[in-house]
Amino acid sequence: MTAESDNVIHIDVKEISRVEGHGNLSVRLDDGEITRLELQITESPRFFESFLRGRRWHEAPHICGRICGICSITHTTAAAKAIEAACGITITEQTRRLRELLLMGEIIQSHVLHLCFLAIPDYFGVDSIIPLASSHPEVVKRALRLKKLANEVGRVVAGRHIHPPGFQVGGFSRVPTEGELRSLLSQLCAARSDVSKLVELISRLTRVAFDRETEYVALKAGGGYALYEGELLSSLRGAALPVAHYREQVCERVVEHSAAKHASSPNSPSYFVGALARFNLSHTQLHKQAIDAARLLHLSAPAHSPFANNLAQCVEIVHCLETAIEISELLLADGLRCESPVKPARFGRGVGAIEAPRGVLFHEFELDDDGLIRDTNLVIPTGQNLANIENDLREYVRQLLAARMERADITRRLEMLIRAYDPCISCATHFLDIDWVTQ
Repeated sequence: MTAESDNVIHIDVKEISRVEGHGNLSVRLDDGEITRLELQITESPRFFESFLRGRRWHEAPHICGRICGICSITHTTAAAKAIEAACGITITEQTRRLRELLLMGEIIQSHVLHLCFLAIPDYFGVDSIIPLASSHPEVVKRALRLKKLANEVGRVVAGRHIHPPGFQVGGFSRVPTEGELRSLLSQLCAARSDVSKLVELISRLTRVAFDRETEYVALKAGGGYALYEGELLSSLRGAALPVAHYREQVCERVVEHSAAKHASSPNSPSYFVGALARFNLSHTQLHKQAIDAARLLHLSAPAHSPFANNLAQCVEIVHCLETAIEISELLLADGLRCESPVKPARFGRGVGAIEAPRGVLFHEFELDDDGLIRDTNLVIPTGQNLANIENDLREYVRQLLAARMERADITRRLEMLIRAYDPCISCATHFLDIDWVTQ
């Protein structure tokens, strides 16, 4: 933070640390009033929507899985669901269960990565996880064990976690053997101890006092905590919306200071997607052990602090572990069968939605009569959150100034708030069309 005069204050953070991707924070205050507040996403555009055009229908999941190395499974799954909707393909119950198992592993590994490697250093007063390897080695070792296990889920089910080669439209090229799945189940059960200790650790962290009510958007299903599928629900909208009509809820726009779009809704200028949104809208449908974890963490709905997103992620780790165990047991009880590839019944338009670790993710594809991708639209959770992050920052700056906090502490608190959203900036900057950039 630098001061030009007594009346003008600048807060400039170059390359916000411990987030995925590149972004800056620029704030200007004139006589105590905010005249500029920008979360500047500086990551280079990656043009996925442009170079998907002209590719064949079955290539979409494998290309989209390259959007992100952290949430590769969810991009692969969203693309497959969109192509299946466009092609009239119905998957089997076994394929559905295997995909849900993959999703549980993805959410566990991503949440553990964020909580233990990116967020927790803030609460221990250090700049990175490295000092904690010496001062709190058990915290780091536990995180590494959980992340390794989550990646093992991807390896067993789809060949590997990052860019899963066994994942195909309509099914899998190979299913796990009984022995592989039993070994995985044993490891999942053994991880309950590590997860329990993680919940205990998070429960002891100092709470940050900041609340701002906003709109929360997530998938909602009648049969359970919606992660793999559901209808689109808003905290400010009475009826759920079919995901094929997601454009009625999600309004994207280009902003000058960011290489990622911002989003609003018909109900509000910004909204929140992610673990906290899911918790606020569907907390009663969590696994019993996850509800117990929320109680231990003193997290109840509705929670309006963006910092509570960290707590909601911890609750979801418990939910996903228990759900992964249950799915594995069901697969073993029914027996795993090799399934033939499914062929398209038609080509058309399809939308796939899934809850990625950072929030609801939309993939939309339009196919021509030859099965080539004519057009696509990919709507990323972090891009949906960016406007809401800025609105949170704006209110938080006012609160911190009123508390007469030191400048360095204000800067640190603002970075903490950004990190609480767990932004995946590289995902969010894929969208720009080459034609738009060259205009």
